[in-house]
Amino acid sequence: MRTAGGAVRMAAVAAAGLVLLAGCGGGSGADEGKNDGAGKGERPGGPARGASSTTRLKNIPGVGAALRSRIPADSRQVVAVYGEGADSADATVVLYEKNAKGWDRQGSWPAHNGRRGWTVDHHEGDKRSPVGVFTLTDAGGVLADPGAKLPYTHSSAFTPPSFWSKNTRHDFDYVVAINYNRVTGTSPLDPTRPKGQSKGGGVWLHLDHGSGTSACVSVSKPAMQTLLRALDPARHPVAVMGDKAHLAG
Repeated sequence: MRTAGGAVRMAAVAAAGLVLLAGCGGGSGADEGKNDGAGKGERPGGPARGASSTTRLKNIPGVGAALRSRIPADSRQVVAVYGEGADSADATVVLYEKNAKGWDRQGSWPAHNGRRGWTVDHHEGDKRSPVGVFTLTDAGGVLADPGAKLPYTHSSAFTPPSFWSKNTRHDFDYVVAINYNRVTGTSPLDPTRPKGQSKGGGVWLHLDHGSGTSACVSVSKPAMQTLLRALDPARHPVAVMGDKAHLAG
């Protein structure tokens, strides 16, 4: 196991693992896999869609000045999550990388977010994903490290609780922690919530089960493998996420 900032006290983390997973994304987890219709049929495309390609851009498409100003100056990788609507669970994830000539689009994938949509004031149990700009520093999963550049915690403690729906069995095979109300540089399993329990936590990028989540962002297994192999601490990756209206504001 590799961890950022020194060794993680895995005995304590493992003991808290089920508590964290049961609240992953700020919800109870009991209905995490229930399909509320958000995953039916083709999911709508975002500003960039299809196979990996390169398009040099001055700014991240669809992201207005308010959120753009919150992207750290040294960030050269952005995982943009374009939610279809404030109350929609459908989204598109696009990976952008910055070079001397601008931003290049590296890949685009269908995704899901919180089953009730998005919020600028996330609270535990609201089933909405938080809008904002969040650093990405830590990864892990049930499966062995697929070649991640981020520190990766390989642990069975990521296994979803047995009372969750069967279609969530592999949700946490791979995860990247979204640094919302968590301690950076620790395993995604670390349950610490600096802003308090009521503000939710355990918001991750993870594998998709075909419908909305408690607050996490979910994509296919190949997409997660691509992201894990691409996201590089030296490039200071961040997630810029929200519904299209909030992103553009």
